[in-house]
Amino acid sequence: MGRITKAAPHLSEEEVLENIKRTVGFWRVQKWLVIWNGLVAPRPANEIALHTGLAEQTVHNLISQYNRLGPGAVEGPGKGGRRRSYLSLEQEAAFLEPFKQKALTGQIATATEIKDALEAILEHKVHKTTVYRILKRQGWRKVAPRPFHIQTKQEEQEA
Repeated sequence: MGRITKAAPHLSEEEVLENIKRTVGFWRVQKWLVIWNGLVAPRPANEIALHTGLAEQTVHNLISQYNRLGPGAVEGPGKGGRRRSYLSLEQEAAFLEPFKQKALTGQIATATEIKDALEAILEHKVHKTTVYRILKRQGWRKVAPRPFHIQTKQEEQEA
């Protein structure tokens, strides 16, 4: 039989249950279930892992973090997200504002000039797809005039 995995009493059992009920997201609820198991019925990590559907090492890591850092360890940033970015979403919107004003006056804002301005702000080169991702994130789209046929008669269209 392995070592007993026990959670430190940072929160009472009722508080942990309350956190389980109000937490949104499967992975966060599962983390709180591990903490609850460590509080209510301390037992080897492999048994807690079996009951919660996690790996034994994950249970060790989670209980260790909870014991050191308290409830903040469970309510961390979680998986996914946009952790590495040149600019925040607000900074991106502010950066694109002059180009938006230019576009509203009928001028064309090209990706090349936006890229050059971005490189000037960041003080290093960026790939052109970075600009396209920023534009997409901010709700911009490519607007092009409708193509016309070579043999169209301008007078008939105006009539």
